[in-house]
Amino acid sequence: MTHPALSAESVAVITGGASGIGLAAATKFAGMGMRLVIVDLAEDKLDTLAGHLRDAGAADVMVASVDVSDREQIVALESEVTGRFGGADILMNNAGIGAGSSCLGPLDAWQSILAVNLWGAINGTQVFAPGMVSRGRPGAIINTGSKQGITTPPGNPAYNVSKSALKAFTEALAHELRNTEGCQLSAHLLIPGFVFTGITGLSEKPPAAWTAEQTADFFVKSMDRGDFYILCPDNDVPRELDEKRMAWAMGDIIENRPALSRWHPDYSDAFAAFVDKNDKALDP
Repeated sequence: MTHPALSAESVAVITGGASGIGLAAATKFAGMGMRLVIVDLAEDKLDTLAGHLRDAGAADVMVASVDVSDREQIVALESEVTGRFGGADILMNNAGIGAGSSCLGPLDAWQSILAVNLWGAINGTQVFAPGMVSRGRPGAIINTGSKQGITTPPGNPAYNVSKSALKAFTEALAHELRNTEGCQLSAHLLIPGFVFTGITGLSEKPPAAWTAEQTADFFVKSMDRGDFYILCPDNDVPRELDEKRMAWAMGDIIENRPALSRWHPDYSDAFAAFVDKNDKALDP
């Protein structure tokens, strides 16, 4: 199987596309011969990006410095994309920030994280999707989520909330699209593992991390299979362990355990036993 939108006929819009997973996806799409629209606030990176992507095989490249949290800027972008390319077929809402936060901490951290990570994707989807549907062509909307939006570990609640909400939004979007008459769009939730990108704040790639290119390869193969939840492993955490962590998180509700019991001292042994038991069950 191959997703019908992953072809040279498509126009792809990628936010946060000047680096990391967004750039890796853009390069992958360029190799398919697509026309690309790369959106990012990093104007210094955008200046040289068009040439790189044309060299990688893109039929045409448009770059735009746009704040995805500003709906009016997204509306102007969609108008420009429609004027130049006739519209979009693939929308990858990938722009994201990961500044620290606390439940009792500064309001501005919450506002900025939610504005980009959640509202950026909602803005992009609501502004671009109607035109994508009306084009009557195969297409896709890919939202970059996070495992932290599913297991919600302590440490950065605003980021977790933004990605949890994005998961719920993307699930609802998938349902709505498949129940829209004549719609040929699919929705996908990209759930990266540990990926070495600028958001990590690290200067060198840790052995446990995947590269952005590995992540892009994985998600394209997953789209070809028709996956909605694109759950990426990395060099440290295989899918089986991700599944156990997610199952335990849901078990907090079912078993009426304390919130985030995986990190609760009274439940640390129980979680370890749960993982160990399931490990043994997987042995041949």
